[in-house]
Amino acid sequence: MADEFVERSLDEIRFWSRIMKEHSLFLKLGFTCEDTQLIQEADRFYSIFENIENRALAFTPDVDPRVIYDFNNVVHTATCHIWAFKRKVLGLIIQCKILGSNFPLLVDHVSREAAYFMNRLKQLNTGTLDPLPDAVINENVFFLKIMADHAKFINHLLDPSERKLVEQARDFSHDFDQLLFQAIDLDSMRPQSQTQPLLDQFVDQNRVSVRQLRDFKKTARDLIEACRIKSIIPPLLADHVFREASHFLEILDAFDAALSHSK
Repeated sequence: MADEFVERSLDEIRFWSRIMKEHSLFLKLGFTCEDTQLIQEADRFYSIFENIENRALAFTPDVDPRVIYDFNNVVHTATCHIWAFKRKVLGLIIQCKILGSNFPLLVDHVSREAAYFMNRLKQLNTGTLDPLPDAVINENVFFLKIMADHAKFINHLLDPSERKLVEQARDFSHDFDQLLFQAIDLDSMRPQSQTQPLLDQFVDQNRVSVRQLRDFKKTARDLIEACRIKSIIPPLLADHVFREASHFLEILDAFDAALSHSK
């Protein structure tokens, strides 16, 4: 159990600290040059999470679990602070107190990911991870919304002349909205909905759609990096959303294996 705690903690931190670091950069790029204080705050969070990422990568698997417990608490505090920063930025945008190119939905999106990371660190340190039937629904409700958001962002950041890609992104947005509504329905029917056949079908269906979206993101990323399509999507952002889709697919694959083992 101690080894599993260390492995899961470091896996989560290595993945999400990089995500938090990149969020800081994306928010900074969306501020205007007049927003000097916000730019400085974003730079500070970039440094904080870069340091956390480097520390997490430096740990070896045989590290004392008590060290990781303390590290989780440090990371949790930093994530609470960046969550508060993101919510502050969202308020400023919605109240028209700052301009720039950060969509309100994008800022809400990155704050939801910070809240997810905070909750996961707390679960790991308290030993209260969700049972498999609850985890299947909770993770899907969260990540399906994230994937639907990504499709909307890609749609709006592609040049309008990229008609085929815009149409594909719009179709993915619709498809993942429908999958999310279906997941919310399954959630509201708990615990009666948490039967083996229903959860099997739920995971299988979502895996197919997430794999297709991941492949679309990979193609878009490669085209953007090669300067073969017109967009205002930074290559790092294209890779960022690709990595998140790959992460969700890994979670779904783990659920599929766990559900098969429990039969």
